[in-house]
Amino acid sequence: MNKITLTALLIITGMSYLQKIEMNRTLSAQNHQINNVASPSDARYAFNKAYTGELIDNLQFQIDAIAETSNVENPVPSIDLTDTTFYIDQEIDGVNFSREVIIEVPNTVDSSVNYPIVLAFHGRSVENDTWIGKLNHLTGPGEFVGVYPQGHQFMWNSGGNENTTADDVAFVDAILVALQDYKNLDFERVYAMGTSNGSGITNKLALETSHFNAVSTIVAQLTTSGLPNFNTNPTAVFQVNGAADTIIPIEGGPKLGYVFLEALESAEQWAAAFKCDDYQLQNIGPDSLYIFSNCTEGKEIRYLRIEDGAHNLHWGNPQLFTDIWDFLKNF
Repeated sequence: MNKITLTALLIITGMSYLQKIEMNRTLSAQNHQINNVASPSDARYAFNKAYTGELIDNLQFQIDAIAETSNVENPVPSIDLTDTTFYIDQEIDGVNFSREVIIEVPNTVDSSVNYPIVLAFHGRSVENDTWIGKLNHLTGPGEFVGVYPQGHQFMWNSGGNENTTADDVAFVDAILVALQDYKNLDFERVYAMGTSNGSGITNKLALETSHFNAVSTIVAQLTTSGLPNFNTNPTAVFQVNGAADTIIPIEGGPKLGYVFLEALESAEQWAAAFKCDDYQLQNIGPDSLYIFSNCTEGKEIRYLRIEDGAHNLHWGNPQLFTDIWDFLKNF
């Protein structure tokens, strides 16, 4: 029984969203163990086959136990969708913090519509409310509901030299659980985007969770310490980099506590993990768009190289976010 089948079984048993998140983590870990069991010898093959069966039997036992004992129903949304702010309590280094999350909704909420969800992650030393102005040309007309978390110490713990030890993956898990209380949200269409350090946490979430159908990372590429592989949940990716960026150079290298890949190599890593076709190149004026199609589960990888783009290329550029949304909503 594969991961998708097991997850479907969990949904049928009426588990809560948080329980599903935790079990998906278990499933990913078990799948990683199973996929790394290999040997050319017949004797070892027989042992591995038995070991794999034992892992699956043990996992099935856990699922059956939860199904028999859990009386937790999926939450019924009770909060009307409106522009608001809520807080997630999280312990960081032994101290409890209330971390802010902004919700930005359409100008007129149609109660008969469930809206897609876009989580947007700010850059280092930036506040979450900057996303309101960047995306209100899309949230206002009802393209999606924007969810803008605040990084601890105004940054994200994505593996570099950030001044935070917060577990930001757990923070996002908790946000998605809290959103279950709100009406008119479509949890089958959940997306993420980030800029700079926000792209770092977006990449980390895409690598370590199965939360998002598609993501966009702006002015930051993959690093040598976090790369996708065949066990990574297939996710569509739209990566944007500026050739004039001196903060996170397009050619990669050591910066900000990371070793960044060259930007095209970063896109190629996603494409290789998801078994995409080789790229097709489109020239858009002086800029270049690399498209890797026919990926696993119908996903696609895109890399946009903006020739005169500096690290702030996304500021005052609503068309860029429109183009990104036009990509994300296909998945």
